[in-house]
Amino acid sequence: MSTLSTHVLDAVRGAPAAGVAVTLYQQGRQLDSGETDADGRIGTLGEALEPGTYRLVFDTGAYFARRAVETFYPEVAVAFVVTEERHYHVPLLLSPFAFSTYRGS
Repeated sequence: MSTLSTHVLDAVRGAPAAGVAVTLYQQGRQLDSGETDADGRIGTLGEALEPGTYRLVFDTGAYFARRAVETFYPEVAVAFVVTEERHYHVPLLLSPFAFSTYRGS
C-alpha cells in the first residue's frame, strides 16, 4: 500500500502555510481531510492508497481570506496517479495569483 503527505509553502511570506484545509478524493469520493500544521505539513492523508487516480484539493481561498489577501484561486486541485507501492509527497508552492506543484520525495 502507498502513503501520502503534503506540504504547503506561502511564497509571498517565504514561510510555511499553516492552517490550509486539504481534502483527498478518489473518483469523486472524499477519502480524508486535514489541515496543515505550523510547518505547513500534513504527514499522512488517507490510510493506504491503492493504485489509481487521486485528487488533493487545497482551500487556498480561506487561507488568504484569513490574512486579508485577495487571491485569484479559491482552491487548488492537484490530480495525481498512484502506480506503485511507495510514499507519495505532493508539495504546493502558493501565492495569491500563482501556484506550482511537483512530485516530491
